[in-house]
Amino acid sequence: MTKKKIFSGVQPSAIPTIGNYIGAMKNFVALQDEYDCTYCIVNQHAITVPQDPKKLKEQTRSLAALYLAIGLDPEKSTIFVQSEVPAHAQAAWIVQCNVGVGELERMTQYKDKSQKQQSVSAGLLTYPPLMVADIVLYNAEVVPVGEDQKQHMELTRDFVARFNSRYGNGNELLKMPEPFIPKAGARVMSLQTPTKKMSKSDANVKEYISMLDDPATIRKKIKSAVTDSSGIIEYNPTEKPGISNLLTIFSAFSNRSIEDLVETYKDSGYGVFKTDLAEAIVAVMEPIQERYYELLNSKQLDEILDEGAKKANAVASKTLRKMEKAVGFAR
Repeated sequence: MTKKKIFSGVQPSAIPTIGNYIGAMKNFVALQDEYDCTYCIVNQHAITVPQDPKKLKEQTRSLAALYLAIGLDPEKSTIFVQSEVPAHAQAAWIVQCNVGVGELERMTQYKDKSQKQQSVSAGLLTYPPLMVADIVLYNAEVVPVGEDQKQHMELTRDFVARFNSRYGNGNELLKMPEPFIPKAGARVMSLQTPTKKMSKSDANVKEYISMLDDPATIRKKIKSAVTDSSGIIEYNPTEKPGISNLLTIFSAFSNRSIEDLVETYKDSGYGVFKTDLAEAIVAVMEPIQERYYELLNSKQLDEILDEGAKKANAVASKTLRKMEKAVGFAR
């Protein structure tokens, strides 16, 4: 049976937190057994806002190494860097010429980001067509989307319907993708303010655990995580958000239910609970970090990304030729 094709793009921003790992990244590894997966590090999307070139280069490589370290398998998935496949930018131009300015101005992400910046690049307005190109180039049938990307998915589907109708003479030139809401991992909250989501952009580093925090730092951050004065271990996000958040994290890292953990630690204080929780996180993160540092400056990482770009180029250039022929670019 042919596996359905899935496409997912990930921006090379700051190092992900354990919240990102539990909420999405773990799921990526599971998906590769069920689907034909293409994972793209979308560095062209990243430059819609100002970037330090040296940092962008480092973060692109770092994210690729981290995704392989958590268990993405280049034998099962195609993993590559967007800028190494020229078809993305070429197809994006055809998409731009087939969507309206009004459609792009309505995008909430454009409105939000443009309000925060003094000068706005044209790329911030026109990056959704690049996202559409990312998806259609790989004949993606399903695309994992979060709440904030639903609009982009609608734009993609509108474009595919329009393109097929305008140029297809009744044929399906481009595949119509379906949005796919992956089974979300637990929502992980901040360690210091457990009523807000854990974020890698927080100024206070005690708020989150980065996937590359060393074991000593992980233990220290869990020890200083906010709880309450009762000392009773129970799951009640409204009344006891701190300990409830720690139970959620412990459950994800130990593969034990929250009920089981509550039962185990009902006669223990927060100190013992936190010590064991920190060790559960370290047990998962330490091997990932070891693999990450092995890969980061290795030839192997370059070989995997080269091979990924080669596979991606073969698929994407075929779709691009079809699009170019349809609009009349062929001689």
